[in-house]
Amino acid sequence: MTAENMSATNTCVKGKLMRYWLSPIILLVATVALAAAAPAYKVVNTYNVGGDGGWDYLTADSSARRLYISRATHVIVLDLDSGKTVGDIADTPGVHGIALAPELGRGFTSNGREGTVSIFDLKTLATSSKVKVGDNPDAILYDPATKRVFTFNGRSQDSTAIDATNGKVLGTIKLDGKPEFAASDGKGGLWVNIEDKSELVSIDPNKLEVKAKWPLAPCTEPSGLSIDKKNHRLFVGCDNKMMAVVNADTGKVLATPAIGEGVDATAFDDQAGLAFASCGGDGVLTVVKEESTDKFSVAENVPTEKGARTLALDSKTHNVFVVTAKFGPPPAATADNPHPRRSIVPDSFVVLVVGPGK
Repeated sequence: MTAENMSATNTCVKGKLMRYWLSPIILLVATVALAAAAPAYKVVNTYNVGGDGGWDYLTADSSARRLYISRATHVIVLDLDSGKTVGDIADTPGVHGIALAPELGRGFTSNGREGTVSIFDLKTLATSSKVKVGDNPDAILYDPATKRVFTFNGRSQDSTAIDATNGKVLGTIKLDGKPEFAASDGKGGLWVNIEDKSELVSIDPNKLEVKAKWPLAPCTEPSGLSIDKKNHRLFVGCDNKMMAVVNADTGKVLATPAIGEGVDATAFDDQAGLAFASCGGDGVLTVVKEESTDKFSVAENVPTEKGARTLALDSKTHNVFVVTAKFGPPPAATADNPHPRRSIVPDSFVVLVVGPGK
């Protein structure tokens, strides 16, 4: 063997040995990186709240460490970290949602059965006044850019705008269908889902007028809505077991990752780059990862419990709060109510805290 051939052979052997040692190292690094990227959420705590009545939306105040939960005729307020009751907002007939304006020290509830908004003090939780709005106000939202509160009224199919500083009604925005949840970017952009039309509406919160209407196909019966304010992406919970990810500027549906059955709320964690959908039919919290501004994929489906269809995100701890209860048999059907809801077992109401596993 010539010196040149021996040198080439040694180089080849060294190369093979180098690849032999490097391969498992590369695999190990890739495995560690993949594990680090996996959210691995799970139920980390349960708050046994009890009480009677149904529920709808819940709202987290990460700064004040409070969780507001609508309970049919009143709003219960819990400590986010301990689950202990810290107060109650009474006289909110048919309450659906809670909106907070921390810089004004005020909160607002949408009272569906009464067609009013209660204005309450964030420190004392005392109601200062009620404002008459549209018929059956459902979702409610505070827009910090305009310092206005918007109710989305299901029966009158419109939105009422209220000056959050003085409680005066500023006007009504007519909507072409039944509004569901809404989202604001805090910079003059406002969007709302139209459930019965399967469309998304862009609203000018200053002029109080509709700017654009966009079809959400293949999404049907949209409910929950949240926003990635940085990248202007909207996350729509759809009745046909998908999350429609929408460009908030153009209305284009960018992706439709699969989610569980029975969604009623979504949330987006801008620090983690994750979108959540609470799906009460299947009893799961679907976690969708924002891989890029136009690429989204399901990271996991976290088991919760049946009925856990609404949620609130704590931006400080990255925990997601969902609520549910145990259900008994439905009452007998009548001509006026052919499909009655199942009864709720008294004192079975709980808050499930879903957080990153360790």
